[in-house]
Amino acid sequence: MLQSIGFPGLLMILIVVLILFGPSKLPELGRAVGRTLHEFKSSAKDLVADTKDEVVEPKS
Repeated sequence: MLQSIGFPGLLMILIVVLILFGPSKLPELGRAVGRTLHEFKSSAKDLVADTKDEVVEPKS
């Protein structure tokens, strides 16, 4: 079953990322994640729009 990680889990992930990449790389990493999410949302919207265009309305 899918469960959320919650605040303690998120905090632990952020600490590990900070240790691995260091404070100077975090802004760059954040921008890369933001661009990736934006591109994913854009592609998903395009896919949904294409699917709606392909739906054939039944004739009465």
